Amino acid sequence: MSEGYAALRRGAAFLDVSARGRIVARGRDRARLLHNLTTNEVKKMTPGSGCYAYLLSPQGRVQADLHLLCFEDRFLIETEPELREKVFQHIRRYIIADQVELEDVTAQTSEIALEGPGSAALLATLSAAIPGAPDSHLPWGSATIAAMSLTGQPGFRIFGDGDLLSKIVSAGGAGASEDDFRQVRIENGKPRYGEDIRETSLPQETQQMHAISFNKGCYLGQEIVERIRAQGHVNKKLVRIEIDAAEAPAAGAKLTADGAEAGEITSAVYSPDSGKVLGLAYVRTPHANPGTELKAGDARAVVG
Repeated sequence: MSEGYAALRRGAAFLDVSARGRIVARGRDRARLLHNLTTNEVKKMTPGSGCYAYLLSPQGRVQADLHLLCFEDRFLIETEPELREKVFQHIRRYIIADQVELEDVTAQTSEIALEGPGSAALLATLSAAIPGAPDSHLPWGSATIAAMSLTGQPGFRIFGDGDLLSKIVSAGGAGASEDDFRQVRIENGKPRYGEDIRETSLPQETQQMHAISFNKGCYLGQEIVERIRAQGHVNKKLVRIEIDAAEAPAAGAKLTADGAEAGEITSAVYSPDSGKVLGLAYVRTPHANPGTELKAGDARAVVG
């Protein structure tokens, strides 16, 4: 067990995630445009609030996930590193008569993830404001602190234009690796776009319902989302699984029920704390209820 993993689980650990995409949207029509392109409520957002949302294709498939942070004069759009250009081009494609300006500020800014049960206490020792609601954010000098988590642990994201790490290190934060963050993320059953959430995924299949507002009115891909809601189900769901094994199966490994294919693993890791393999998988809806027993090869697998 690495020091970073232990800190994520029991203390506070940081990771420089400045490679993640950061795009600023300005202009008087910015809220209306983003409202019409994303799955969550944007028009009613106020400065200091934020949300998690999807960008969909006209066919209702998830093209990207992102966090939207609302400021007085702009929105900050935060996304996975490999989605930065895709998100920028997707939004720009729909700017027609709108007064909206997009700027990719990734190279000019920094972003630090601070996560773990002790992360709020660490920030408090630095006299930093502690945002409460998910994706809400507060100023910290020239920086911004947002309530956001990569791993599913209590966590924050610190956005700035300078070196923020020295303050966190001086307050007792431990450095963690990308592997540490991925390990804890998968143990907690928190999906990542590109690994667990796919370009072919439907929003309801991912079960990340906090990304979707059903009261906001029209947006790109809404017709499919509403049709699925009216039907009341999807054919498969992304679920957390526990496997009685000491070695994690590869992505794409099949899950079975009574000898028939029942699902497919998207990511998995061996968890030393539990002595099991923990992961995420798309499972056919009849087998997606918590406690359902499946097979991963010859090993017992249980839907979490």
